Amino acid sequence: MKYPLHITSEIGKLKSVILHRPGKEVENLTPKYLERLLFDDIPYLPAVQREHDYFADVLRNRGVEVLYLEKLMAESLKTEELHKDFIDQLLNESKRNLNGSRKMVEDYLFSFSIEEMIKKAMSGVLKSEIQKEKKVHLHELFEDYYPFFLDPMPNLYFTRDPAAVIGNGISLNKMSESARKRESLFMDFIIKHNPRFSEHGIPHWYDRDEYYPIEGGDELVLSPEVIAIGVSARTSAQAIEKLAKRVFANRGTIKKVVAIEIPKLRAYMHLDTVFTMVDHEKFTIHHGIEGPNGKMKIYILEQSDDPERLEISERSNLTETLKEVLNLQELVLIPCGGGHEIAAAREQWNDGSNTLAIAPGVVVTYDRNYVSNELLRKSGVEVIEIPSSELSRGRGGPRCMSMPIYRENV
Repeated sequence: MKYPLHITSEIGKLKSVILHRPGKEVENLTPKYLERLLFDDIPYLPAVQREHDYFADVLRNRGVEVLYLEKLMAESLKTEELHKDFIDQLLNESKRNLNGSRKMVEDYLFSFSIEEMIKKAMSGVLKSEIQKEKKVHLHELFEDYYPFFLDPMPNLYFTRDPAAVIGNGISLNKMSESARKRESLFMDFIIKHNPRFSEHGIPHWYDRDEYYPIEGGDELVLSPEVIAIGVSARTSAQAIEKLAKRVFANRGTIKKVVAIEIPKLRAYMHLDTVFTMVDHEKFTIHHGIEGPNGKMKIYILEQSDDPERLEISERSNLTETLKEVLNLQELVLIPCGGGHEIAAAREQWNDGSNTLAIAPGVVVTYDRNYVSNELLRKSGVEVIEIPSSELSRGRGGPRCMSMPIYRENV
């Protein structure tokens, strides 16, 4: 069987990707619980599904194999024991809402087929769904106080964050926010138990039960030798150091990890919301991440003679650092919104810098970011636009919505 994971760049021809089509979990958003579930608005489900289907078709039309998270998950729960293990772990990690109702919710989930149970785990379990006669605790009868036994997972269509392929291994991520912690459970089961992955002894660069958070939107594979990771509101410096040590210990091709600090703001949630690679020497950037005179906090991590300690050297200029680690004479930074005070802020909010490269110099973007898209074209990049009126309400772009698992080398 072909080895299933291979990501040695951000721009190599994309061959296989994991997506999640938005489902009922998006409809279970209400204004009262938006902040708790990390949304600013409520997408209209039929429209957001149409836009997501268009995105998937764009990828298929360019020869990309599109795999769906829920189907991979259903293939992973192939025994009664695994079925039970998943529900046990899901409920263990959802205990703050259960308050003594665990057995009732467990029985309810077991009443579904595997496929429907997975959808239910994603969409959430409402108190009102379960028959009144099965409710034996007083709090179970107060549906208006808090409506869910299991919270929905509306952020799941951003498959980039719960796990990231780096080289031939994977980072199974410790998610920063409570609303998203359960998301990486799906990829954990898929990697361990889906026949496509389970037989290959895939190395783990990080695991979801680690103490410090890291998310896939901050993890960029710039070349076979270099990865960049954002130090952000969602990814900690401690996690980056731990991941780097494991990658170096593997004695693979990766020699440098570049840690790039970005402002800890919701608008700059991950490194890929302000910086993505679109060609060998071309990058999108939102200049809001740069400090006075273009200075930033950047650290290059390399292996030392002591396995317990890394060599860490400081840099302050992103352009010069990229030239150094990628051995480039020149590079082009394409500014989000052209760097205009209004257009840049508007388009960055709508993920104008969050491009998904499907080949060198070929990217998928949101159609609404017309200033950034035109600048990409003027820079010689082929831009494939997808509709985004509803998808963009989740504050994530095409890179956020995709988890590449296989790219050709460049």
